[in-house]
Order: sequence, then structure tokens, then C-alpha cells
Amino acid sequence: MLMVPPKVVTTSPKAVPPPTVPSPHVVTSVVPPLEANPQVTVVPLPKYSAISLDSSGHKILYIPPNNSNLDYTSKLTDFLANPGTFLDSQTNRVLEGRRFIVSCFFFIIFLCILASINEIRFDSVLKFGQCAFSYSSTQELLDTNTTLPSASSSSDIRILIGILTLPDHYHKRHFLRLIYGTQSLDGARVDVKFVFCNLTKEDQKVLVALEIMRYDDIIILNCQENMNKGKTYTYFSSLPEMLLNDTNVPYPPYDYVLKGDDDVYFRLQSLADSLKPLPRQDLYYGYVIPCPSMDPFVHYMSGMGYLVSWDIVEWLRDSDIPKKHLEGPEDKIFGEWLRDGHRGKNRYNAKWSMYNYPEPPTRCTHELWPDTIAVHLLKTQEKWIQTLNYFNVTRDLKPSKLYHIP
Repeated sequence: MLMVPPKVVTTSPKAVPPPTVPSPHVVTSVVPPLEANPQVTVVPLPKYSAISLDSSGHKILYIPPNNSNLDYTSKLTDFLANPGTFLDSQTNRVLEGRRFIVSCFFFIIFLCILASINEIRFDSVLKFGQCAFSYSSTQELLDTNTTLPSASSSSDIRILIGILTLPDHYHKRHFLRLIYGTQSLDGARVDVKFVFCNLTKEDQKVLVALEIMRYDDIIILNCQENMNKGKTYTYFSSLPEMLLNDTNVPYPPYDYVLKGDDDVYFRLQSLADSLKPLPRQDLYYGYVIPCPSMDPFVHYMSGMGYLVSWDIVEWLRDSDIPKKHLEGPEDKIFGEWLRDGHRGKNRYNAKWSMYNYPEPPTRCTHELWPDTIAVHLLKTQEKWIQTLNYFNVTRDLKPSKLYHIP
């Protein structure tokens, strides 16, 4: 019996087409993998070398076709150990360059938009910079020469407060710098200066000079130190020459000038608010004396603190009336100068927003209350602390790990 050998049919495995590579840099020709690994497809690229996954999870090795220096085997081994997409240094540089160009493009657009906004002025940018680099500390407030606020508009009230004191009262001046340097203001600029006559001691010449270098808030008058022998007149009459020599100073340099004592606590915002509705010409403002009087023309304003408009300051410099009558209680003779010169026709009695400390009680005292502009006769530390506590002056203290104040 003749045996017919079985017919052998040879079948070749169906070729699996390579995955479609969605890249503009991929050459469509596919070369066999470097190793017999069905999981990897090698695709030549013109410039780049990369490995990625297609949507079905098939790994694709993209390589430059003409770069014999590339170690394809090493790349393939690294890729299989760490699946994902990686680029060589050349690809990274290209991508980083593109990111840089895009970033520059958007930055230029931002600058063009910024420059096209008419409301943004140079001074506004400066103010923004000052805010950005400011320090919220008491020391910085002292650095501003006790001037509040640092920036003001042309409509803001400008007030100069001259606190008449003595050269040797160093501790009192430092204390008052804290008191006024920590008060914030809205709609007003207030400069607080300490005023005294010529220095007479060697230690004063050194210590006061250091204060001026540090704070620049001292006015030294050419006079003898005596409150009731012309010091007040010298203070007011010297201001025009001191302040108007600088061509950069606006006119008037201040709307109002106040003379105050160093035992008075002024609440600066309350003072400014009380002045806003008042005239800025021919104004005489303060706590009227005698104490029971509520008539600002009977008779004069108390020396605790009285204020006049700038035109009266210039009148005091030019008029002969004050020069003939310099000695006597300074607040009383000041009222007499205005009476004899027919000045101060606009008068404002700030009683009872200005008053003497309530203890001991007199006809001039008043209890501490919120509607306060000034408290007088704070002769002791205890009275100062009670007054400051009543007005809660430390309410803006920020919590910090650096201190604990119950």
C-alpha cells in the first residue's frame, strides 16, 4: 500500500502594522527593532530621539536615522525599565527654547496693556513700590519724621504741630514720638516738631544733634528759653522764613499751625476731622478761657494747644503789634494780639473735645470720653497710661511669636 505523505501547509504570522505616530517629525518608514522585542517599534526621526506610548499601550522608540553615536540598545533598555516618555538633551533644549519664546511673548503683551492704561502714573508706581518694601514697625514710623501720612493729595489738610519743650527733655520727646508716630491718618498730613530755644550746654549740642540726624523733627529758635518772654512769638514769626526758602515747598506750606504743650495728648485724626469743615483763612481755634465760657471771643484760647491759619502766621511775622507786647502769659497775650490786630474773625471753640485731665476735678476738667481731641495736664506717667489705655492705643498690635503681651 502506497503511503501518501501528509501535505504540509506553512503559514506565516500575520504582520502587525506599526502604530500610527501623531507627530510631524516622524518618518513613516519603520525599521525592525534592535532586539527581538515585539513590544517595541523603532521609528526613525529627522532630528529627535524619544520614546512614548501610543493609545493602545504599544511602546514606540523614535530615533534619528543618521546618528551613529546614539546607543540604541542602552536607550531601549532604559525605556523598558522605566516606561514613559523621555527626551534627550537636544530635545529638552528645543522645548525650553519654545517655552521661553512663548513666555516673552505674553510678557510683552502685558507691558503693552500696562502702558496703555492712562490712569497709571509714575507717582502711583512709586507709591506702590514704597508700600511693597515698607516695614510695619514702630521704628519705620519714627523714620518718617513723625509725619502722617507719608503721602497726601492736594485736598488734604496740612497741619504743623509745634510742641514747645526744653532741650533737656530727651525722654519726653522719645515718648511723644511713640505717641504720635503710631497714629494713622486719613485725609490729612500732620507734621509734629519739637520746639525749643538756643542750646546752652555741651551735652545738648551732641545729643540734640544726634536727634536731628536720626529724626529731623526739631526746631531750634534763636531765643532765650522762657515761655512767657517771647518764645511763642519767635516760633510763629520764624516759620515763614524757615519754610518758604525752599522753592519745592507748596504755598502755603501748611493750612494750619498749632502750638502745643508737651503734657498734652492730641488725637490727630479727631483734630483733622474737626478742621475739615472750617475756613482755612483767618482762623483761631482752641479751648476758650475762662473755663465756663463757650463764646470763642471771650476771651482767648488756652495754652494747652491753639491753632491758627497760615495767613495769621504771616501776619504775626509782619505786624508790629506783637513786637510791642512780648512778655506775659503766652496764651493770653496771643489772644490780645489777634484782638488788637482785628485778626481771627473765624473762631472755633473745641470745648469739650479739649479739656484738662479729670483729676483733680476743676471747672476746666472733663471725664475721658470718645469725642476727644486733646487731654491736658498729663503731668505723670500714671495719667498718661490711664489716658492711653482708655483710647486703646495698642489695639493694632499684631500677634507674634516674638512677644507675649496679655
